[in-house]
Amino acid sequence: MGISENAKYRHEYKYIITEDEARLIESRIKGLMTRDGHAGVSGQYNIRSIYFDDLQNTCYYENENGTDPREKFRIRIYDLSAETIHLELKRKERGMCQKLCCNISPEQLEAIKGGGYIPISKNNPQLLNRLSAAILTRGLKPKIIVEYDREPWVYKYGNVRVTLDRNIRSAKDMNRFFDRELPSRNVMPSGKHIMEVKWDEFLPDFILSAVSLKGICKTTYSKYCLCRKFSL
Repeated sequence: MGISENAKYRHEYKYIITEDEARLIESRIKGLMTRDGHAGVSGQYNIRSIYFDDLQNTCYYENENGTDPREKFRIRIYDLSAETIHLELKRKERGMCQKLCCNISPEQLEAIKGGGYIPISKNNPQLLNRLSAAILTRGLKPKIIVEYDREPWVYKYGNVRVTLDRNIRSAKDMNRFFDRELPSRNVMPSGKHIMEVKWDEFLPDFILSAVSLKGICKTTYSKYCLCRKFSL
């Protein structure tokens, strides 16, 4: 969850898995990888994000059509905390992913999620100015809240992350972004989750073997698109 405005491109594989498959994968990797230190005692943390799109829903349709390259902005918090608020730009190009990230203040978040923008300034993070420019020129607006519970595992060589994302749900009330009782809608079939495998230069064979189960295949599922399709 580090902050970077010059992040490298990474590999990212996604799989749809059942709860039984998630538990099997967990039993396989717990002796090979370590839990992300941000997960705490429970081994999980909650992720809640606001995603942006324009009037033509360009980000949604680019993802559905497999447009390359493509990118989308989001604002993200962890465990409903306002202490650290991330503005992120996720870009996908030739099968690789890049995530640019900076911190914004609660006051900046309030202005943006209310449909406004932060005036462009040399004192702002470059990424925040990029979002403001997109709001002004493309009509970018907050569209949907995406939320899920993540179980993260890491391996330092190759900067490998395996995450098991459960209870994927969507919400639309931006005014209740920090509300613990935010009304939401489940977007995956009962008992289905998403596993993501990410790495930099290499993925060790023993980790690939541990997460490879018969019958599961890579998917291009986007949590944003899963949540948006119910509101389009």
